[in-house]
Amino acid sequence: MPPDRYPKDMVLTAADFAGCGWKEVLESAEDKDYRLVHLAFSDAAKQATDEGQQAHGKALWLLANASSMMLSPDSVNEPFKPFLVSQNGRSPIPDDFSETDITFFADIVETIDDSWLKARLADLVWLIRRDFRFALIAIDSYRTIPLDTETWIRDGEQCWQRAIGLARMLGVGVGHRLAEMEASIFEVFESVTKQDGFLGFWLAGLLKSQALGRNHATTIATKLETWAHEFERDGEFHHAREYFRVAADWFKISGDNAKSYTMTVEVAEGCVKQAEVRLSSDDPSHLVAAEFYEKAIQIYRTIPRSARAIHRVDERMAELRTRLSESGEKSLDEKEVVSTPSVDISHIVENARKAVRGKEPVEALKAFANLYPGVNVKELRKNVIEGRRSHPLASLFLTKFIGSGGRTVAKDSGDDDKSVLSQMIRDYRIYVAVVVQGDILPAQEILLLEHRLREADFIHLARQSPIVPIGREILFGKVLYAGYERNFITALHLLVPQIEHLVRFHLKQADVKTTTLDSNGIETENGLSALMDLPETEKVFGENLSFEIKALFCDSSGPNLRNNLAHGLLDDKACQSVYAIYAWWFGLRLVFNTFWNTLRKDAESNQGEET
Repeated sequence: MPPDRYPKDMVLTAADFAGCGWKEVLESAEDKDYRLVHLAFSDAAKQATDEGQQAHGKALWLLANASSMMLSPDSVNEPFKPFLVSQNGRSPIPDDFSETDITFFADIVETIDDSWLKARLADLVWLIRRDFRFALIAIDSYRTIPLDTETWIRDGEQCWQRAIGLARMLGVGVGHRLAEMEASIFEVFESVTKQDGFLGFWLAGLLKSQALGRNHATTIATKLETWAHEFERDGEFHHAREYFRVAADWFKISGDNAKSYTMTVEVAEGCVKQAEVRLSSDDPSHLVAAEFYEKAIQIYRTIPRSARAIHRVDERMAELRTRLSESGEKSLDEKEVVSTPSVDISHIVENARKAVRGKEPVEALKAFANLYPGVNVKELRKNVIEGRRSHPLASLFLTKFIGSGGRTVAKDSGDDDKSVLSQMIRDYRIYVAVVVQGDILPAQEILLLEHRLREADFIHLARQSPIVPIGREILFGKVLYAGYERNFITALHLLVPQIEHLVRFHLKQADVKTTTLDSNGIETENGLSALMDLPETEKVFGENLSFEIKALFCDSSGPNLRNNLAHGLLDDKACQSVYAIYAWWFGLRLVFNTFWNTLRKDAESNQGEET
């Protein structure tokens, strides 16, 4: 919470509110979302306080603080979160408001004619006092916020989600409000055109996530399919694939499974088209094409065997595997799409902040995901070996690795290849600590300060990343969002099993056997440690990535996050250690860079062709 900016014991009245100029402040905001409203009220509050108008200053500060909070509609008990959390503190949350502050909000809320401010204050009063009347005011205010593209991306989505969530929670007491909101959303959906971009997609997603619109499922699905074909004709394959995917969901909701599978085929073929466009561009990339082919195969695998014959699914997957193999071989000589320059370690913290500061969200996230390029195993091994040659006596001594509870979890005798690997992992742990303290945490502060990324953004990112297995997009999105909000305890618990599944999934995609058959004929899936020891793993994931997965998650010389988490050996501090933070960021780097290499570079290629 920021330092006191007004007398805490000052009791405000409705007259103080009426005279503070709140209407003029709202009119001065260029656009309308809670961040801009917060900034406008903050500026006005500073001016009023500097001019000695203490009552007006406090009223404006309270409105600024109330507007600053991020709306998290998925949470029933904590729907408002601080927009900024740093090592020095955080911005306001509902518990920071006193009883007299809440009384002030309750007294003035019905005099407000601005939907954004009225909804926020009424929602706060409802949250603290559980007065049913204010919940209804909040719902009615939220649902007057426009359903258009610009408003949607400026907190409109969260406002409508909150209104629907409140209506569901309150039940029959809200009357016909839920049905009326469903009708309003569907009415706008029907009026949307291709020129509205993703608005139709977003509205269909809102209806689906809230289990609304079931009676209109066929209409929604058909319109989504129509838009998808329009985007495809215009060469906007990314938009087309997203609309085909959601159309598949809605045809399934309508009970038309056959049509749903047809849409799934269109999604897969959209990936193939993007691969072909990438290969035929002025800057062809077999690496990017291979990732699109792999994604297409993943999507085709989701079609049940009973429906595969009509769409020639098995034959098509065989064709795509051949293309994938060809592009994979040709990509070996290609450079990495994403790279990052070296960082002067004496200015590492400031350089990390500069890397993300002042950028658009995607560019900032790209810079953040590539603050550190990852370990170079060949160089790391070379340094260890050269160090041992320079200090030969060091290898004669036994090194113990102490785990939680003082247990000896590994020993390094110092005289074999395994010892070299252990030393490499020890050095890697040092790198990780430096990267987290010098790069990740400072840069993340800037990200949180300048951008309001939401869980839906990270789920979309995961959905577009070819490395994320089909069906795990939401889980990966939740992982990335939790870590972005610095909830590393949740992030780590979600991340570890998904990393293991990701490794197993891609090994199976490469026809690697990932199971063990015991003497009784029982076949079981191998754990991550056993998977990382397979000789094929390094071929699938590469030397550097394989080393990081093993060092972070399943080697007793390293943090051993997978095994320690599985056995309940990590307390809350360990779940927020530099290794846990790095593991989250490592997951973000994997997901974002594969997303970037496919979609972003493909978009640049299309722009080049248009010019």
